[in-house]
Amino acid sequence: MPDTSSLPYRPCAGVVLARADGLVFAGERINMPGAWQMPQGGIDKGETPREAALRELEEETGVRPDLTKLERATAGWVRYDFPAKLVAKVAKGRFRGQEQMWYLLRFNGTDADINIATEHAEFSRWQWMAPDDLIAAIVPFKRRVYQDVFAQFQESL
Repeated sequence: MPDTSSLPYRPCAGVVLARADGLVFAGERINMPGAWQMPQGGIDKGETPREAALRELEEETGVRPDLTKLERATAGWVRYDFPAKLVAKVAKGRFRGQEQMWYLLRFNGTDADINIATEHAEFSRWQWMAPDDLIAAIVPFKRRVYQDVFAQFQESL
């Protein structure tokens, strides 16, 4: 396996989209059946992490920003490394992993406002999940990140 320790982390933003009952949006990845995750993605040049989070949410779920209320952000960046065998595939060899800023957004819409059949669909299906169930369903190399994010947001969920 190649040494990836000198590679940078890719800056990203993620969204915990939560209903009033504390369940959160989870999508099953199209390219990884059985792997569930929350909306997330890279931060474009000139974009703030919050702007990226709102853009990614709309691109992946169809949920417009006006259907959400920002409640919290993580205290800082949360990092994870890609498994070495995935660096070339997932990051084209440019990044060792991701550093993410996460936002807790309260969903004020209805299920009818969610549309994962977007132009560049990432999810094959979606559901509302309890945080512990989502932690169990995420790919193992992202599990610590989800545990950390949910621990930071625990009082607000």
